[in-house]
Amino acid sequence: MTNLSDGTLAFLGISFIFMMTTAGASMVFLFKNQMSDLFKRIFLGFAAGVMIAASVWSLLIPAIEEAENQGMTGWIPAAVGFVGGGLFLLLVDSLLPHMHLDSDKPEGLKSSMKRTSMLVFAVTLHNVPEGLAVGLAFGLAMQSGSAIGMAGAVGLAIGIGIQNFPEGAAISLPLKQENFSTGKSFLYGMLSGAAEPVFAVIGMILAVQLTFIMPWFLAFAAGAMIYVVAEELIPEAQLGEHTNVGTLAVMAGFVIMMILDVALG
Repeated sequence: MTNLSDGTLAFLGISFIFMMTTAGASMVFLFKNQMSDLFKRIFLGFAAGVMIAASVWSLLIPAIEEAENQGMTGWIPAAVGFVGGGLFLLLVDSLLPHMHLDSDKPEGLKSSMKRTSMLVFAVTLHNVPEGLAVGLAFGLAMQSGSAIGMAGAVGLAIGIGIQNFPEGAAISLPLKQENFSTGKSFLYGMLSGAAEPVFAVIGMILAVQLTFIMPWFLAFAAGAMIYVVAEELIPEAQLGEHTNVGTLAVMAGFVIMMILDVALG
């Protein structure tokens, strides 16, 4: 890792999160059936655990530290940004037409968009804070020149990438069951993760160019991620019987992301 420049590491990390979604979507070429309900609960719980740990160790704690380095009271931008991120995603969730895979009722404003587009929008919407978080982490590390910060950003990208693999499969496989061709199902699954590298680049640029608002943006990304966890991931991981599996998956995701962040960062 020390032989690679910060820019190269950032490029590889941002590419990795998209490649893992693409790899997950490619499972549509190998499997004919949908994910089992048990696997869905495990995947959703694991993703929730990863995002909770990332919100704390990769976003909120750095936000507090960065605010204190700028002479501010650490908890103020952390708290305000966190609430702002949650409220922003609530607003977008209420306005953007989208539909979840297990639902026949669209959410957001009324729209004439096709069901497929709204299904992809639902996942894309929730991928935005993940991409933003990765970009902010890399940008902060590049701006500070901290090797420890860069290692932490790499750890965050690895954690987000790991949970993106089943997410890609969770889009492509159900679409195939809705009589889409294998190629189209793969394409839509891959495109569902396209928002992550886009917003990762935006986050990285913001972190490098606008350092004085970094604490607010870090907390904003954390609030948006926790909104997704509380609104979608954990409730869906607890559906049906044997919900303890989803709970254990949350704990596993949290521990793995915590280890990655602490060990690398």
